[in-house]
Amino acid sequence: MQPGIWQILIIALVVLVLFGRGRISEMMGDFGKGISSFKKGLSETQEPGTSARIEPPAASPQQTEAPAPVDKSDSTGA
Repeated sequence: MQPGIWQILIIALVVLVLFGRGRISEMMGDFGKGISSFKKGLSETQEPGTSARIEPPAASPQQTEAPAPVDKSDSTGA
């Protein structure tokens, strides 16, 4: 069930009476400051032109060497 236009108007009127016009505008101002602060934080975290991908750690020398060859000859001597 979706609210009709009259129900939305009544809810808006009740909110306006409870909080007053000054308090609502103050809350919206704080909300706007929060959004701008969030956007500023995102832009500081990620420099322009860089991606947010994670680089794998550099391989150690033991990991880059080829594995030792395995002797597949028959060890029974037969």
